[in-house]
Amino acid sequence: MLAFNYRYRIYPDAPQEQQLIEWMDISRGAYNYALREIKDWCDSRKCLSDRCSLDKEYIIPADTKFPNEIYQLNNLPKAKKQFLRLKEVPS
Repeated sequence: MLAFNYRYRIYPDAPQEQQLIEWMDISRGAYNYALREIKDWCDSRKCLSDRCSLDKEYIIPADTKFPNEIYQLNNLPKAKKQFLRLKEVPS
């Protein structure tokens, strides 16, 4: 079976390029926030509660569920209301 790979090139003018850069910056911030949320949850489960350093460890309550994709997608509309910059990026 043959697999075809298509490559599409775009040539934006200066305002379009600025808009794309702005959207990428906003998307990167949202991605990094979601990734940090997952890493903090995992790090809070690594150490024993009587040996955690309060300076370096986040203590997240034990009943907090893992921030999976569905949880994070459901919180995105709330984040768009709180951080208006997220509304600038098309869905």
